[in-house]
Amino acid sequence: MSNQMAVETVGPSAAPCCPPVAREPLAASAAERYAAMFKALGDPVRLRLFSMIASRGGDEVCVCDILDVGVSQPTVSHHLKKLREAGLITGERRGTWVYYRPVAGTTSALSALLATDA
Repeated sequence: MSNQMAVETVGPSAAPCCPPVAREPLAASAAERYAAMFKALGDPVRLRLFSMIASRGGDEVCVCDILDVGVSQPTVSHHLKKLREAGLITGERRGTWVYYRPVAGTTSALSALLATDA
């Protein structure tokens, strides 16, 4: 059996699906996908966790390196699960630890959705 086990990512694709909301209204399906992402980021702890992971420039972050977010480790794991389910991060288990990285293009997709100068 392999030492590596991928953690499944459930959620929206990170590729921009639609023009910015300032240009035309979102389709219902796109609105649901983006709402899940924004809902996940609406929690201050999750926003900090996503920032810690995304600010590494695409490099992965070990859960063992995520410290000082003001909540217990089980709560950190819960919040990381919510970020994975929203399609914002992916994780890969290696032995005892899980290594996280942002889903490619996620921040660009969210930024493009809110852009007003398109």
